[in-house]
Amino acid sequence: MTTAEATAKVFYTAFRALPKKEKEAVVEHLLKDKEFLEDMIDIAIIEQRRKEPSRSLDEYLKRRKR
Repeated sequence: MTTAEATAKVFYTAFRALPKKEKEAVVEHLLKDKEFLEDMIDIAIIEQRRKEPSRSLDEYLKRRKR
């Protein structure tokens, strides 16, 4: 386990241990951070599309011009 993974696990464990209202406050605070929210949206889109077949950049650009 990397240092980053270990740190993330500690933070996640601490978050899970919080009472519901405190969890909601943490999430609300995170969602007010525009850059963080954009990153979460990007990650969600990537996860949704992970099983889609890949395509070349040329193919993408050709379809985009239509």
